[in-house]
Amino acid sequence: MNIKTNRSVILMIAGLIVAAIAVAAAALSFGNAAEAQQPEMLEFDVAEDMSRFIFNQDIVFDDGFPADGSNFITRGYIYPAGTLTDGSGVNPDGSPEFPDQVIGEWICEGYMINDAAHATSGVWVFSTQFFQIGDKAGAQTITTTGYELADVGEAVARAITGGTGEYSDARGESEQVLLGLNASEGVNLRVKIMLNK
Repeated sequence: MNIKTNRSVILMIAGLIVAAIAVAAAALSFGNAAEAQQPEMLEFDVAEDMSRFIFNQDIVFDDGFPADGSNFITRGYIYPAGTLTDGSGVNPDGSPEFPDQVIGEWICEGYMINDAAHATSGVWVFSTQFFQIGDKAGAQTITTTGYELADVGEAVARAITGGTGEYSDARGESEQVLLGLNASEGVNLRVKIMLNK
């Protein structure tokens, strides 16, 4: 084997090594990207304080309950998922039933639609929901928007539209399930938020 042949073999081996390194780096990068794209899952229970439900009383049924098109704003308490299995979450006077377990504040604004407050099934609300995690106003928040269902136990998807702090680039999809009504006559919800960050 002469010098030219040796040089060709060495160059060919070097080329194969460089190609192998490039393929390995690409595979590692793809794996890291796929791992980074795995959504982060947050789960909460929400207990609405019906004493803070304010609605447009010019758009009501004959019985005074909100009708299709009545806008509203309401507030409540955020608990860890599973808290409301054995409790109401809100006392009749609007205070939290489990004050030591409250992890944030929930604010919801939107419109009653379709059969609105008379609904027993199907879409009855279109809303934006604001989840304030922790005590510092605006520090850690997530917002979602979409439909709400009057059906107990049935999930509905909602869009994650943004947030602040750790969740400032939050996007993805949330899932909401109506658990029923609490002692204040407000809704109790189970919320799953799947964050693509």
